[in-house]
Amino acid sequence: MSASYSTATLAVAATPVTTLSRTSLATTEKKEPPVPLIEFPEGGYAGWATVVGAWIIQFCTFGSVNFVHHTLILTVAADFYVREYLNNYSSSTISWIGSVQIMLLFSVGLFSGRAFDRGYFYHLLIGGFLLLSLSLFMLSLTKPHAYYQIFLCQGVGAGIAFGMLYVPAMSVIAQYFRQRRALAMGIVTSGSSLGGVLHPIMLNNLFHGQVGFQNGVRASAGLVSGLMLLAIALMRTRLPPGKPTNMVPKLKAFSRDSPYVLAVIGSFFSMSGLLIPFFYLQLDAITHNINASLSFYVLAILNGASVVGRILSSALALPIGVFNLVIPCTMACSRGSAVAPLLIISVLYGFFSGAFVSLLAPMLAALAHDMSEIGARMGVCFFFLGTPIAGLVLSSQFIWWKPWVFSGCLLFVGSAFLLGCRTLLAGQRKTQKL
Repeated sequence: MSASYSTATLAVAATPVTTLSRTSLATTEKKEPPVPLIEFPEGGYAGWATVVGAWIIQFCTFGSVNFVHHTLILTVAADFYVREYLNNYSSSTISWIGSVQIMLLFSVGLFSGRAFDRGYFYHLLIGGFLLLSLSLFMLSLTKPHAYYQIFLCQGVGAGIAFGMLYVPAMSVIAQYFRQRRALAMGIVTSGSSLGGVLHPIMLNNLFHGQVGFQNGVRASAGLVSGLMLLAIALMRTRLPPGKPTNMVPKLKAFSRDSPYVLAVIGSFFSMSGLLIPFFYLQLDAITHNINASLSFYVLAILNGASVVGRILSSALALPIGVFNLVIPCTMACSRGSAVAPLLIISVLYGFFSGAFVSLLAPMLAALAHDMSEIGARMGVCFFFLGTPIAGLVLSSQFIWWKPWVFSGCLLFVGSAFLLGCRTLLAGQRKTQKL
């Protein structure tokens, strides 16, 4: 009797446990559905059209940045701004216009990257295009000796416009490519190098010819505006915007991601050191009495080599790995920025710095856990990259060993942090192909 009672009791008791287990399992499955895998077209008409549009934006933004430093830095010694427009201001004061523009180009990326993730891609493109066109056309109306006018147009207005355009144009490429992402982004970044070749040559002929400064700036503004309209027409987003989320928890999550934190710190030091030769290589040549025509083409040679470095490094990123390329390229820049003959450093530095710039965005995209945070991760990183320190290093006495040694030290420290990022990432992902 007792045995049968025990058996019956066990049978009754077993039934709800099984039912509860099945119910719990079903509830768990409902709460945590499997994450669908995102398929990437790896190109297609829309993908490559977007690459072309992003390339044009790079040509108009970073290419114009090279123009800014041509007109502000090269002519500090013997040309237009110092001799006619701003001859009552020191070279270090004038250089802050370009430095602030660089700072805003990167810093505004924190907000434009977040807006891109929320689905405001076209709003950013159109707003950045309108602000850029307005700033460039207003620059043509500035008066001689009116420093604040040029600072507002060329430094602040154009800088904010560049920041609204740069991060979204790079982030949207990641929606179309995964295996070929580094190659596509490398092709896009080559637009800035080609812009750095063509803009200074075009504007030098316009400024010193019959056209003059004001009409030359208007011609450049018209060219940039037309190209920007074409870029907006070509570019398309592929994925729906991410769900609205609070940025504070996301930033906290980023701060706990050790490889990402090391990548941001390494990128900050590397980019800070990388930009110094771009700012001052031509002025160095002029102050050392190198032929004026050769000095003018130094930046064009550097940017021409940068085109090769950006595309070649991007093509090698898939078989070798982004981190495995970006670290030695950064180290090579730290050695090259210290001492070398002018033309040799122009070619080699252009090649390796171009490789670093083209691999920076794919490196940050590779650290993202899902597509919805790529823009935010890029924006947070770029926010720290635009520190205007180059003008403080050279000083008005033109002591040239200071900026070159300072640049080399920054690049060396940056490469050390990137190496630490790669080491942690290799341990997490159990692979050396990074």
